[in-house]
Amino acid sequence: MSNRALVIGASGGIGAALCAHLSERGSTVTRLSRAADGFDITDPSRVRAAMDGLEGPFDTVLIASGILAPEGKRPEKALSEIDAASMARVLAVNAIGPALVLRHLPQLLPTKDRSVVGVLTARVGSIGDNRLGGWYSYRAAKAAANQIVHTASIEIARKRKNAVVVALHPGTVQTPFTEDYPTHRKVSADEAASNIVSVLDQLTPEDSGGFFDWEGKPVPW
Repeated sequence: MSNRALVIGASGGIGAALCAHLSERGSTVTRLSRAADGFDITDPSRVRAAMDGLEGPFDTVLIASGILAPEGKRPEKALSEIDAASMARVLAVNAIGPALVLRHLPQLLPTKDRSVVGVLTARVGSIGDNRLGGWYSYRAAKAAANQIVHTASIEIARKRKNAVVVALHPGTVQTPFTEDYPTHRKVSADEAASNIVSVLDQLTPEDSGGFFDWEGKPVPW
């Protein structure tokens, strides 16, 4: 094991907490974020340049970038609130962005040793678990991200048998975005990061392609 980690979205609340937890465990953490590095996960050329500039292998990779809604907007409560530009932005950050990172990721993973790639999505991206409706853009984007992760896991496993590639639901994390949504139990970014790292430790190659929550329990697609 190289004991090296890569965290995408490292300046966000949960991204920063993940970096701290991984560092405390003795990992050498490489951080990429828009705030610190100008890393725009929606820009193919910037993603390519940043990923090509890294030297692997990394045994742990976490993609923690995401938005609930564009700045100044909120998730839709009804069909009548759907806005094409806002939906495109949410899909770009939450689904297309992770896909762009995954496109360049195999070259940075070990070919024989175990590695784990976790993409933070959300339970609301589960079609089977959707009983409340609403949040069209965010739900659709996270569902798309889940499919991208599952499909990538199949391809990556062909040359990296010990790679674990999964979608992860960290729970509802306390952030400025979630302040207006009091119906869900919220956890601090530090607690969410600790839970995620614990789940990563438990996963095996047989779990690759799965969707797991913060307790390590499978989430319905």
